[in-house]
Amino acid sequence: MNTGSASSHESKASANSHAAPIVFVVDGDDSGRQSLELLIQSAGWQAEVFACAQEFLSRPRVLAPSCLVLDVTLPDLNGLDLQKLVADRIEMPVIFITAHADVRTTVRVLKAGAVDFLTKPIHNELLLGAMRHAIERSNAALRHEAQIRPLRERYASLSRREREVMGLVVSGRLNKEVGGELGISEITVQAHRGRVMQKMRADSLAGLVNMAARLSLTRSLQG
Repeated sequence: MNTGSASSHESKASANSHAAPIVFVVDGDDSGRQSLELLIQSAGWQAEVFACAQEFLSRPRVLAPSCLVLDVTLPDLNGLDLQKLVADRIEMPVIFITAHADVRTTVRVLKAGAVDFLTKPIHNELLLGAMRHAIERSNAALRHEAQIRPLRERYASLSRREREVMGLVVSGRLNKEVGGELGISEITVQAHRGRVMQKMRADSLAGLVNMAARLSLTRSLQG
């Protein structure tokens, strides 16, 4: 299986924009796809339908409000395997649909991050409600990404040593303790700390700690 065509286009994803949210559908049943396409369009959203997982994976990723309606049973990969392959697409919540539900599968897909698991035949209003909820989550994820991206870029500008100093400082270590752990002088720690504050545009230690929390650095340090 080749997923390269999807990843090769991800760098272009941010350049794409869409006036209406996109609902992707991956379902091996022809009539099911057609019905879903009409339902999605009737709600004012864009519909893109695919007969199999590989067909969907060949479609370039788009960072736009979206969700994926995914059948468990597909002609190539199954829906659970496809869910794993797109797990990093936080802007695209997954709604599972199936003709044959079982508790084990339901628990598995929900634990893996799916927002809903619906059994066919599905009432239109129930499915539209699930899609609406998923698109709201997609919008929230995209807003968060837009807010956090400049912070990630500032953190990426830090040198390896500056990241080490920042990690120890935000975990509550004093300059002397940081120096002892890294094998450098307290004056050198102060210089690195000053550059970290400048590059991160933090006006206080509390501000720097907040930035580290938003970047999930504090959780990795605790782990």
